[in-house]
Amino acid sequence: MAVRTAERIASQAPTTRTRAPRPVVPPDLRISDNPAAAVLRSATTGPVFRDTTARATGLSIATVNRQVSALLTAGLLRERADLTASGAVGRPRVPFEVDIDTFGTLGVHIGSTSTRIVVADLRGRILGGLTIATPQTGQEFAVKTVAYSAKSFLQRWYRRTPLWVGVAIGGRVDPSTGVVDHSKLGWQAAPVGAVFSEVLGLPISVAPHVEAMAAAELLLPGVQQDSADAPEQGHAHGSSLYFYVREMVGISVTLDGRVHTPSNGPGSIAHLPTGSEVECQCGRRGCLEATVGDRALHARAVGRGIIPAHNGKASSTIGDLYRAAAGGSEPARELLADRATVLGQTVALVRDMLNPDRVVLGGQAFTTYRPGLAHVARSFNEATVLPPTDIRVTGYASKVQEFAAVVASLSALYADPVAALRRIQA
Repeated sequence: MAVRTAERIASQAPTTRTRAPRPVVPPDLRISDNPAAAVLRSATTGPVFRDTTARATGLSIATVNRQVSALLTAGLLRERADLTASGAVGRPRVPFEVDIDTFGTLGVHIGSTSTRIVVADLRGRILGGLTIATPQTGQEFAVKTVAYSAKSFLQRWYRRTPLWVGVAIGGRVDPSTGVVDHSKLGWQAAPVGAVFSEVLGLPISVAPHVEAMAAAELLLPGVQQDSADAPEQGHAHGSSLYFYVREMVGISVTLDGRVHTPSNGPGSIAHLPTGSEVECQCGRRGCLEATVGDRALHARAVGRGIIPAHNGKASSTIGDLYRAAAGGSEPARELLADRATVLGQTVALVRDMLNPDRVVLGGQAFTTYRPGLAHVARSFNEATVLPPTDIRVTGYASKVQEFAAVVASLSALYADPVAALRRIQA
């Protein structure tokens, strides 16, 4: 029965050939209390028994049985009869798990310089990805180019039925319409949601990328790369501060299992004063993003002669600075240590203002050059005026942007899987 229904959903679900536009659905960046969502979430880490799910979720065994039956019928779950315990008295206990073979979602992270396109299964595991340069000429051309590139990549996964598209992007996002303002790209009221919906013929959710990264910590902890940093499960209670630094800087706050999403868009820490003499495009000196962002740091490294402006035929990148530091260049190490010191001071400042229960550091500024973490920790401890707190580096390492896109593509399914499938079939 479950297999036949899954095939029916697959036949009715949109494919990349469908041209009819689908609605833009706001991402639901939270741990849902919907019973079906709780049961689905319990099965994302592997096979699980009904009684185990009842204990973990607090639902009655009758409720768990009803939700499992509904999700088996929908095709999102599958039973694992091969793992049934042998020799048991009475009705055999058959575990169930998320179906990771039939369906998939498409995630797109649009960055200032590069865009990452990935396909994920229903556990949130990335199956494959593609990186393209983010077009810099005209927002209409750029959005359509990225959308068609995503469509072309998705067509490679023809054996899977695509369910949803998630886009994570910086700037200001209207989640209800998918319209984006992105000053670094020069986009104003860019109809990202509408264009992707028209090109791909799938439901789409567009999320601010730092908020989506914070949501990945909640909803996808089981797929983090660094098991030493990854929590066993998302934090459903208390508060968390997510602090992101790469080309852009940003923060997001999670309260009791829900990512706080301001109605006017995310706030900005880009122009927090750091005390440095670095000039910012806004006309002031010492703004945070102009001091610690990858592009600004690369420019200073080239200006000081630490790395060349061109490496062979191509321009050098921030990666050349990291490699120079790893290769023993003291000027490179000093420059990265200076950035790490500023980062530690700024994290302490924001943490002391908000006083969250825990702090998560994400982005390549924290994860790519691990020796810099000692400087972050030292300057944080020197600057903070509050007692020690739970602070860690994300386990997503260099793939944090990709998993932000993945969680945007899965959030509606994880919040209310039955309603999401009805929307897909409508």
